[in-house]
Amino acid sequence: MLVIRFFRTGKKNQPSFKIVVTDKRKPPRAGRYIEEVGFWNPLTKEKVLKGERIKYWLSVGAKPSNRVYNLLVTERMKVSEGGDEAIASATSEKIVEGKKIDVHKKPKEKKEKPKEEKPKEEPKKEEKPKEVKPKEEAPKEEKKEPVKKEETPKPE
Repeated sequence: MLVIRFFRTGKKNQPSFKIVVTDKRKPPRAGRYIEEVGFWNPLTKEKVLKGERIKYWLSVGAKPSNRVYNLLVTERMKVSEGGDEAIASATSEKIVEGKKIDVHKKPKEKKEKPKEEKPKEEPKKEEKPKEVKPKEEAPKEEKKEPVKKEETPKPE
């Protein structure tokens, strides 16, 4: 199955992406992709897309990744009918029609456990009250205060 996805290029902390058509089962490393159909630099917001080639691969059955799909929905392709005058009055046409896909992970919602209802207790049968014997209280022990040692004057 073919997929249209990003291929990261660029330096550390300076990402730029090629938009490539590749097999879903294989990563597009080291130039092993079928065709490059665009370029995107997120730092400078520069986008270069080959709209006709993207439409061709979509018609063949390639599926865009979620982020590439969102990029294609927002991007418009210039359609010119030839000549320099036609470019100035070129109309724009969306590459892909549709709504954006939410690609951010949503935080997990804490599910409230349903409160278990306690079963209503049935009235117990009348039982004979048992005789309660009063407990004998043990005599309380008196607290002993520590005995202070008398200070004796030391002979000088």
